Amino acid sequence: MVDETAQVIEVGEALAGQRLDRALAASLPGLSRTRAQAAIEAGRVTVDGHPAKASLPLEAGMRVVVAPEPAPARGAPDQTAGGQQAPALDIVYEDAHILVIDKAAGVVVHPALGHTGGTLVDALRTHVPGLDAGEDTTRPGIVHRLDKDTSGLIVVAKDAASHAGLARQMKAHTTVKRYLALVEGQMPVPEGVIEAPIGRDPRYRQRMAIVRAGAGGREARTRFRVLRYAKGRSLLEMQLETGRTHQIRVHLAAVRHPVVGDAVYGRPQPPQPPRQFLHAAHLELAHPVTGEWLVFDAPLPTDLAAFQAEWEQ
Repeated sequence: MVDETAQVIEVGEALAGQRLDRALAASLPGLSRTRAQAAIEAGRVTVDGHPAKASLPLEAGMRVVVAPEPAPARGAPDQTAGGQQAPALDIVYEDAHILVIDKAAGVVVHPALGHTGGTLVDALRTHVPGLDAGEDTTRPGIVHRLDKDTSGLIVVAKDAASHAGLARQMKAHTTVKRYLALVEGQMPVPEGVIEAPIGRDPRYRQRMAIVRAGAGGREARTRFRVLRYAKGRSLLEMQLETGRTHQIRVHLAAVRHPVVGDAVYGRPQPPQPPRQFLHAAHLELAHPVTGEWLVFDAPLPTDLAAFQAEWEQ
């Protein structure tokens, strides 16, 4: 008999083939892969009634049950920031100098107007006590960002030297950052480069826009490659050659192929995903201390994977 407070996941096609720990993190809001692994190791997770390893590949039709976490002891500290719960970290890689995080959609990277708590930085301060990498104390460790509703890979520095090393790579554009984006319409060519300067939209200051260089626009280049077409939409692999705010979204909107689900730069057409279909799927960089070339991949989270499966049918 299943505890009424337990969480039950019926494995469908969208989760089939995924590791148990990743499937849990993708399916249960607020549960990072690290916490999913801890729950599995604690014996709180069963698959078809039996304990399972974090690496177990799931199959359609399986039933996963996650027992509730024991209540914390009275007086245990509430790890909150700015009155909001700090998000859990899905750690893809960690050593003494850097962290690579698979950021969930809905998480703001650092405090800003309207988002003073519950940010990725709040979670980092908890995970790395005394974190002070970088000159900006409101953004410790942060060398690049992802939009709130963009999921995927982000690298964080744990110390000042690593922050400086990563920042140099970002400025020199030697890192490799690739995204998956589903866009409206059929791209007219299978691959290419979108090159247009980006700056603050002079009419709507909360937005970015294509702005000529003499009026504040900064150089911006985005490479794209079509992965597949279906039902009047295109799935693209995007590679940033520069790192401007909202670059991919602005460039795609400028060529009249906005990201599906983008409420700011797009033109909503049914069916719509639960959020903008943009995911930072691939990251390559040189370790700032050892120089080792590191390569990371993050599969589509469940919400986008399920939407893609429906779109491709």
